[in-house]
Amino acid sequence: MRILFLEDDAFQRDLATGWMESAGHSVRCTGDGATAIRWIERDTFDLAVLDWEVPSPSGLEVLRWIRKRGLDTPVMFITSHDAESDVVAALDCGADDYLAKPVRRLEFLARVAALARRAGLDAAPRTLELPPYRIDMKGAAIWLEDRQVRLKPREVQVAVLLFRRRGDIVSRKEMQETVWGTRADLISRSLDTHVSRLRKLLKLDGSCGWKLETVYQRGYRLVEAVPARLRGWYARN
Repeated sequence: MRILFLEDDAFQRDLATGWMESAGHSVRCTGDGATAIRWIERDTFDLAVLDWEVPSPSGLEVLRWIRKRGLDTPVMFITSHDAESDVVAALDCGADDYLAKPVRRLEFLARVAALARRAGLDAAPRTLELPPYRIDMKGAAIWLEDRQVRLKPREVQVAVLLFRRRGDIVSRKEMQETVWGTRADLISRSLDTHVSRLRKLLKLDGSCGWKLETVYQRGYRLVEAVPARLRGWYARN
């Protein structure tokens, strides 16, 4: 799905964006209500995820703006406003779902998927094609050319996250919380082992057009080592 995400806390924004993108969604983020409204005027989104307390106008005012214009875009609130009166106010204004912070990854993604089903949308594409790789998102399998690469379930999850966020630096913390859902310091060595195996088994050393880089003290980044249009030439020469 194409999701508009309004959240002014940079850490929360990056974390939840990573969750949504790893689940196959395309996310456009902003930290202020005015930009959110401008984007909605110019583009179409399958879902809006709104924080309440953002620079003017607030998330609630953005919701009112959406409904006054007759748009039926599903809207989910994630906010620190957890009083019953706040929940009622948001739902009365047309919100479809409401989550109080702190948001838990699996519950959040399940609610996003539920809103997608309710709206008659396919929550995520079944396959991701990045030649010479093909990733079956539902079956949790990865092919290199015509050969399925035998990977452990969490290795597939790490690979999917990296391919989804290709070109971006994915922090160790985000990878650990997205895949393991636990404290980063408890599984740091496990993450290193998974990344090392992915480099070897998927040949992410640049020889197949993609390279998995370690970004010092930040995380990992999957980059295109050879542009797709030139891979045939390199193979022949």
